[in-house]
Amino acid sequence: LSGGKPIGFKLCVGKKHEFLGICKAILSTNIIPDFITVDGAEGGTGAAPLEYVNHVGSPLNDGLIFVHNALVGIGVREHVRIIASGKVATGFDMVTKLALGADMCNCARAMMLALGCIQSRQCNTNACPTGVATQNKRLYKGLAVKAKKIRVAQYHDVTMESFLSLIAAMGIKNPSDLNPAHIMRRISQGVVKNYAEIYEYLEPNALLKSDKDIVCSFKHEWSLSSEHSFDGVKAKVSKPKPKSKKPKADA
Repeated sequence: LSGGKPIGFKLCVGKKHEFLGICKAILSTNIIPDFITVDGAEGGTGAAPLEYVNHVGSPLNDGLIFVHNALVGIGVREHVRIIASGKVATGFDMVTKLALGADMCNCARAMMLALGCIQSRQCNTNACPTGVATQNKRLYKGLAVKAKKIRVAQYHDVTMESFLSLIAAMGIKNPSDLNPAHIMRRISQGVVKNYAEIYEYLEPNALLKSDKDIVCSFKHEWSLSSEHSFDGVKAKVSKPKPKSKKPKADA
């Protein structure tokens, strides 16, 4: 129906069994999305409630690795492009996301800042004072497109230059050669590990085995997931029967 145009969807990972339910639906229908955009809890537009922006969803790195693992585990990773989104603003941000499993990155916030956004958080009111996020003619006339477009282009060019410079400094010839072992993270005082040591990475088709043969940390969430509902499979919990109280004999 799309005439050959790529079709996909965007999400921020919450309950893991819900996304694994999507994976099971992919297997049962053989309908594979062309791309999945993974947003992080650190993302969010100026129209989003503040509590949602600050607290709802998994951080991008964790959500990104989870989605990458899930698609590898069901054997469709090579057919789906993963796009990372959520405060991706610098060359190092891009290096990190690609190393963790993304194929490309989306950049919205930093582009808007280059355009003149002051984060007044009025995107949904049609009253953006800078004219960036409004259809009000009086307001959007204040957006100096001819001047600001140069800033946006320069920001993009410098960011890509920084990205490629970091790649070269790492001794890598192509961004596709990035892997989790290239990124280091401090775990505690005196302990630094790379992402390949911190996170588990599934083998291809690891989730296609019988339930008893799945040995990865996905086993429990996979067993709870369902291709028919985001509610998943309700775990049956056996409750102890209440003890019957015997009437006390008269003294």
